[in-house]
Amino acid sequence: MTNSISAARTGKGDMVWGILMLICGFLAIGIPLASGIGVAIVIGWVVLISAVWHLIFGFRSASGVGGVLWQILLALVYGAAGLAILLYPLAGLAWLTLVLATFLLIEAALEIALYFSIRRRVNAGGVLLDGIITLLLGILIWAQWPFSSAWAIGTLVGVSLIFSGISRLMLSSALSRGASGAARTAI
Repeated sequence: MTNSISAARTGKGDMVWGILMLICGFLAIGIPLASGIGVAIVIGWVVLISAVWHLIFGFRSASGVGGVLWQILLALVYGAAGLAILLYPLAGLAWLTLVLATFLLIEAALEIALYFSIRRRVNAGGVLLDGIITLLLGILIWAQWPFSSAWAIGTLVGVSLIFSGISRLMLSSALSRGASGAARTAI
């Protein structure tokens, strides 16, 4: 009985998170430039924090003068990149969008190549379809760059949040049904 009560509590908490993810996903799609800038700022902070860690690691490592200098150089590069993104988030968003487009094009090429090596397997067409859609998305973002920076990252983050919210709601709903069924059998 205790497990069913804790499962029900967890299911409700997950349901709240799922609803919040859905709301944030729709907001991100509704205002993709603002959400894209938010993503750029978060990435800027992560890169800046990485710079600090490289600096700390450089002074704490026992890898000799060359290793310390290498870590300090990396810290400077990370710090400059992080500060540039934080100080100029629109430019940072534009570069992140270009990196995303490049990543999608490379991923599409690899998925299409994978299809040709597994084409005789059942459902291999799904890999080809995924590769073609990824290729089209990469071309769309690349061809419209830097203007695609206004919508690409924010929209993709929004879609991801929506699907994460839906999956969390589905899991929490199943967990709640399982907990209520277990509670009924315990009574």
